[in-house]
Amino acid sequence: MNHMGKLNRFRICCPDCDTQITLDAATGKILSHSSIDKPLAGGKNFEALLAELDENKAQAEEVFQQEFAAMKDQDRLLEEKFREGLKRAQEEPEDQPPLRPFDLD
Repeated sequence: MNHMGKLNRFRICCPDCDTQITLDAATGKILSHSSIDKPLAGGKNFEALLAELDENKAQAEEVFQQEFAAMKDQDRLLEEKFREGLKRAQEEPEDQPPLRPFDLD
């Protein structure tokens, strides 16, 4: 009879957290669970954690500098577009109204 009881149980291992779960097949209820103790900080020592933090800070600073340069370039492009539009507006005759979208049909 003890052998029969083991057939009504399923043991499942979570692929994400490695928790072992034993389920009762008849009821679907959890009979037991046990999680594996993982080392704190992924097993890294303090110096390794500090080095990783410094690396992350350096990467964040690099991304910031790239975005900052892109924003400066965007300001320059907008200024050029504005000047080009102003130049065209000054070159076009004033007595002629601008084209409307339905005038192009």
